[in-house]
Parts: sequence; structure tokens; C-alpha cells
Amino acid sequence: MVTTRPELLGTHGMVASTHWLASTAGMAVLEEGGNAFDAAVAAGFVLQVVEPHLNGPAGELPALFAVRGGPPRALCGQGPAPAGATIDRFAGEFGLELIPGIGLLPATVPGAWDGWLTLLRDHGTMELERVLRFAVGYAADGFPVVERLASTIATVGGLFATHWPSSARLWMPSGNPPRTGAVLRNPDLARTWRRLVREGKSAGGGREARIDAARRAWSQGFVAEAVDRFVRTPVWDGSGSAHPGVLTGEDMARFSAHYEDPVTLELPGGWSLAKFGPWCQGPVLLQQLRLLEGFTPEYREGVAEAETVHTAVEAAKLAFADREAHYGDSAPAGVAEALLSPEYAARRRGLIGETASAELRPGSPGGTAPVLPEYVALGRGAESPPDPSGVGLGEPTVPWTGQGRGDTVHVDVVDRWGNMVSATPSGGWLQSSPTIPELGFCLNSRAQMFWLQEGLPNSLVPGRRPRSTLSPSLASRDGAAVLAFGTPGGDQQDQWQLCFWLAHVHAGLDLQAAIDAPAWHTTAFPASFYPRGWQSRRLVVESRLGRERLDELSRRGHRVVDAGAWALGRLSAVARDPDGGLLRAAANARGAQGYAVGR
Repeated sequence: MVTTRPELLGTHGMVASTHWLASTAGMAVLEEGGNAFDAAVAAGFVLQVVEPHLNGPAGELPALFAVRGGPPRALCGQGPAPAGATIDRFAGEFGLELIPGIGLLPATVPGAWDGWLTLLRDHGTMELERVLRFAVGYAADGFPVVERLASTIATVGGLFATHWPSSARLWMPSGNPPRTGAVLRNPDLARTWRRLVREGKSAGGGREARIDAARRAWSQGFVAEAVDRFVRTPVWDGSGSAHPGVLTGEDMARFSAHYEDPVTLELPGGWSLAKFGPWCQGPVLLQQLRLLEGFTPEYREGVAEAETVHTAVEAAKLAFADREAHYGDSAPAGVAEALLSPEYAARRRGLIGETASAELRPGSPGGTAPVLPEYVALGRGAESPPDPSGVGLGEPTVPWTGQGRGDTVHVDVVDRWGNMVSATPSGGWLQSSPTIPELGFCLNSRAQMFWLQEGLPNSLVPGRRPRSTLSPSLASRDGAAVLAFGTPGGDQQDQWQLCFWLAHVHAGLDLQAAIDAPAWHTTAFPASFYPRGWQSRRLVVESRLGRERLDELSRRGHRVVDAGAWALGRLSAVARDPDGGLLRAAANARGAQGYAVGR
């Protein structure tokens, strides 16, 4: 298969991300002697500046990592619902059926700052100021506007001008949306970061103590105080009315990022794949692979055959139906083990037929009967018109009301010592809520993923995490971490990662060829983002699958939507040979932003 770029090979270190400036910042840290954790933190903060339509400082951070010789671990920088975010308040006082996708109401506790600093403190080697200097420089001195950022600001410009003037001042300083290639600055954000660094340094003590002081300056200091003041004023949100937020400084003071054990699945060939647990959507990739056990994917010249696409899509429908019925931070203990058991998968596998299913069919893992939200069971979002971003690059394409999806970014790093990180930061994108002027950033909108119905695994409950779509991946082979990968894309993340896994592990394509291979996804299950619609037989594909395959998929009952030749996914990946030799990296060429660097 002819690829857009070569797979990178080296021995010193590799960084791959969704923006070239983040990748080069991470590589600069590796060249200075930093390790993979230092580099990931530097790249992650740069992504908050240069892809502000996809993530921000008040967003979330899920990261999988492995220290050389150690098992995969998960760092959870996903903040929970605030203490004041109750179903009674949202549904009763505010009269909402769904939590809106934008505004102050859907904000969960920001988790990215504490997550990145926890990772740096415990596993990095550098001072905060040193890894943050790249992001501070781009915020203060300016960064180039990419096409998707320009079009996003243009699309929500009316919302900013009419309802969110602080956002208009930051993102349209001339009164008009910036053009592609223009230089944008965010001096308020640069000042916020510099003050956080100063307050950390003034605390004295060692490196770890200074990092902890900077964490407190965010969660218990001037940042939390500014957030608390700002959210008290009602602003227009996706419900069509103005509401104040429910997030408080006290909510922020109670939060700390934490470590947890990932869910892992042993796979043929000595592989083991680690994902976050079922509080988020992470295990759906593992479920899909479990359902596909015994099936041999077929590829011709690097392109999946129609039978492979069909079977993978039908497995995805079953796994995501289970996500809707059984995943969430309120799910009972042991749900992941039940969902991934060979016996349960065997029963579910029998539902995969020769034609496209139009049903949402959750199962009963471990004998637990599925309970769908009433909104879903009553078909409220079924066969709704698809979001226009559904055939895009996994990035937001939003109407002026701002009601489209935001999206996210991704970064993977491996260093010469064998440390490996896979992170999918998100949230707090510029169109999620008004900019807090004195801080230079806005709050996230992740609470839109909760349901306003009691008793569900993903019900809105204070202190619980929303069922996030963020889903990095870390694979081991024969006990050693060898592959980190992931992609933005909301509900599509674990479908596009399945495309990559099948192409790389089963078809034998190298990292770049597997990323470049034609991708696909289905929208046959309720979306995680407001307004939570779905289309039962809709199959979105890249045209490079070829007319013969597309016709066969249509014949099988799929409503095939041709997204174009290069349209789906923003994957990146890094790898390390099991013998400790070569390092490898690759990044997505779609959208002309993602790059891998290394030597």
C-alpha cells in the first residue's frame, strides 16, 4: 500500500500528535534529556493553545502510560459533576430533558491541569516552568490559525457577538473571525500560566512540592476563585435560555487527579490491550475485539474487504448498544469482566448476521438486564438528521448556535528508556462556554453526556464522572508495553481505533499504512453529545474502500455515506520493538495537522 508518509524509525524518542507544533515541543523536551512524561506534558499544554477549538485548560485528561518494566496504568484527569448538579435541579428547576451541549450548566470540575501536573510530578523529571514554556510562548507571542480553527470561529461568531462578548474579544479581536494562517494570541492565558508557575516556585521545597503548590494555586487559589465568580452570572446556553453555572470553587478544591488500574484484554499473538474502565467508553474497543475472535479479517492491497467492514460494523453496534445500557460511573462493580467474558461474547456474536441490523440490541452481561434511558427507549433521537460533523475529520462543525460537537486532540510519546504515554485530552474548547476574561479560557461541557433520569449507570449524580468518549489505548506484547495509539472523534474514537488495529495487527501494515488505510464508522447508536441522535443503518466510509466494496455493503442493507477519500479519523501512534531496539511513530495526514517526529 502506498502511504502518505513513511513510518518513522529511530532509537532516541518519538512523539506523534494531532498538531505539528505540539509534536515538535514534545521532541524538543526529549532532546533536552527529558523523558516521555515530560514530553507528553509539554505537548499537551501546546495543544491547549494551538487547537483551542478541540481542547482547553479547563478540560479533561485521560492518559494511559507504562514505565519501562511496569504494567500499564491509567491517570484519570476527568472531573466529576459538581455538588450542585442534580437531576432535580436540572430537570425540575430548569425544566430540561437533556443537559445542553454549551453554556455554563454542562461544566464538570476541570481536570486537565491537575492531571498533567500529577503525571509530571510522579513520573517526569523537569520543572513545570520548563515544560510549560512552549505553550506560554505560543499563547503570549502568537500561533498560526489552522483552517478548522478559522472555520469554527467563523461559524460561532454570531453566538459570540450576540451572547458571549468575552469570547468575541478573544477570538475575533478585529471584530471578524481570523483567516487561516493569521496569528492569534491569548495573553490572558499566558499570564494565568505564568502566575501559576510563580506561585508554585514561591512555595519552596523540592520539585514535587513546587508542582503541588501550582496545583493548589489552580484548585484552591486564584483560578478557582475566578471560576466561582464568573459562573454566578447567567449566560445563554444550548437550551435557548440563560442559566448560571453550578460549578463552585469548593468543587474544584475537592478534586484531585488519581491513578487507577486499566481494563485489559488478552488477545492472540501475545498481545494485551489496556483501556480505561466502563465509567467511560474505553472497553467498547475490547468488546469489539472479543466479538471478532475467530473471525479472520481480509485485506486486499491494504484495504479491508466488504465482509471485514460489515462484520466489524455489526460488532460495533452490539458493543455500543451495551455501552448505552451498562456503562457509566454508577455501573455496578464487575461489569467490565461480565461484558468481556468469552461466554457473553459467544452469545452476542451469534447476533451478527449477513445483513445490517437496524436494532439497538443491548445484552445481559452477568445476568444484568439492560435498561435504556427513556429518551432512547422511546426513540426520541432515532433516525434524526445526522450532525454535519459526522462525515468530517472528527472535528467540530457547528451551527451558529454552537450546538455541534466539540472534539479533542491526541498525543503519543515513547522515549529511549521505554517509557510510553497515550493521552486524549479534551474539553474546554472555545465554543463550549464563554471565555473567563481574567483567565483566558472557558469551562468544559462534558456533563452533557449524563442522562437526567434516575437509576441509570450514566445518570447525573454529584461527584460521579460523565461517561466520556475519551479513549486512549496502550498495548503490550509478552508483558512489555510496545504500542500507544488513539484518535479524536467522540463516539467514533473506538471505531476508528478498531480500523487501525485490524490493519496493523491483523493485516500486518506498518503504523503509517494502518493509519492511512481507508476507515469507516457507524452511527447506529445514541450519540454521547447533545442532542443525542442516531441513525440505525448509517455507515460512513471513505471512498478509497472502492466502488465494489461500497456496492456490496449497500447490498447488505447498510445506508452507505461516502465521506470522501480522506475524511475519517485523526489517529497517531508510537511503538517500541519488544527487544528494546527501534522506536516507531506515525500520524494522520487527514486535515494536514497531525505529525510524528523523532530520531
